[in-house]
Formats: sequence, structure tokens, C-alpha cells
Amino acid sequence: MKSDNLIEDKSFDFAVRIVNLYKHLQDEHRENVMSKQVLRCGTSIGANIKEAMHAQSRKDFISKMNIALKESYETEYWLRLLNRTKYITDSEFSSIFAENQSVTNILAKIVITSKNTQEE
Repeated sequence: MKSDNLIEDKSFDFAVRIVNLYKHLQDEHRENVMSKQVLRCGTSIGANIKEAMHAQSRKDFISKMNIALKESYETEYWLRLLNRTKYITDSEFSSIFAENQSVTNILAKIVITSKNTQEE
């Protein structure tokens, strides 16, 4: 079920891909450490966005969105490491990395705009 919120939908769809990547890494490679790290931060993005949608204040909203942004940066790190160590192919990496970048770019704009609006 889609919401009316682009970043909520994109982050949820990304989380589904991350869960599937985790299952693939567990089933095909028996990789435990990096797969759990990417699962944790990749799914945390959407969870923090959902929390932000129900924030108690503008400051709380910005804080939660900023946490989501930081989690997306961490996800980037783990995806790059999984690719460089050959746990995911270049084509798998390119696809999921592009999706992460899209979420990251939207979150960065939301955080910047929200901070600028708060200061006015």
C-alpha cells in the first residue's frame, strides 16, 4: 500500500530490497557481519522517517530526518564494502546503490529545507 508521501514510499521500498539482500547474503554466502550491518541501517532509514512523520515538534522532525540521513550514509558504506569484497556484483551494487542515493538526496533536501524554514 502506497502512502501520499514520496520519501516514506521510497524508503520502505528500499528497506524491502535491503531485507532481500540480507536474505541473499545469508543464504548464498553465509555472510553474517556485514549483512546484519546493512540490514540494520538500511531498514532504519524508513523507520526514522516514519517516526519523523509523527514528530512532537519541528525540532524533533528535523532530528529524526537527520538520523535517517545519517543511516543512509552508513548504508552507502556497507553497500560499497559488500561490492568491493565481491559479496554483491557490480550490477547488483549499481542498482541498489542508485536507489540509496535517491533516498539520500531527498532526505538531504528535506533536512536542509526544514532547517532553513525553522530559522526563519
